[in-house]
Amino acid sequence: MGASMATHTRLRTLIAELGALTITMAIIQVPVAEALPEGSADHYAGSQIADHEGWGRIAQSRPARQESVPGMDVSSHQGDVDWAKAWADGARFAYVKATEGTGYRNPKFAQQYNGSYHIGMIRGAYHFALPDRSDGATQADFFAFNGGGWSGDGVTLPGAVDMEYNPYGDTCYGLDQAEMGAWVRAFSDRLVARTGRYPVIYTSTSWWNRCVGDADRFGATSPLWVAHYADVLGPLPHGWDYHSIWQWQAAGLFPGDQNLFNGSYDRLRALATG
Repeated sequence: MGASMATHTRLRTLIAELGALTITMAIIQVPVAEALPEGSADHYAGSQIADHEGWGRIAQSRPARQESVPGMDVSSHQGDVDWAKAWADGARFAYVKATEGTGYRNPKFAQQYNGSYHIGMIRGAYHFALPDRSDGATQADFFAFNGGGWSGDGVTLPGAVDMEYNPYGDTCYGLDQAEMGAWVRAFSDRLVARTGRYPVIYTSTSWWNRCVGDADRFGATSPLWVAHYADVLGPLPHGWDYHSIWQWQAAGLFPGDQNLFNGSYDRLRALATG
């Protein structure tokens, strides 16, 4: 009886030690990620631009353009997207949010990114930048690891970086123009090193001119995806002579934001091909 009790005691001790070891191993295996502030939301492209610059009116038809291709951008806010309907309604390209900072991954990314591809759209991924949380190279790495890659298959757009108003505080994230320009440059350099393509830069003219200004110029390497919710585009940010994509409305026919590619479908494929 005494021997049996001793055996049981040793077994209980061994089980406890194994449990502690398992917990320790589990803790070690969890990657350390930057936590977004408590109560924070998933921020989509233009969410802060709309709040600061206005939503514009919901137009009944697209702005008259000499040649353009309609498209859309989505995030987890759209959930599982009906890609067949978006295609039937005329969307031919899509940008899908992949990441934010270094602590957020879009839980709907696979359905949205793969679904747009399978229906026949040219699609790409974008990253919502938080420049006060970590450096540009670190966030580019996080993005590249979590959907921000690129391949020259003719249907994958280069990864995009979303530069807009700070959802948590100071408009320019506490950085002056030189510091912000350096942050974008670090992101850009790391992403091209990782994927072979410079990022598309998403921004608004007002935010960019205030927070980056003439501190650096990216027009020679990075296509511009500009947000302006109106029937007329207006002036472009410092550093660009033309735009590639215009996010012209925050809601409309397609799920998410409404976009126009500035050119023919062949030119859109050229942007994807590189």
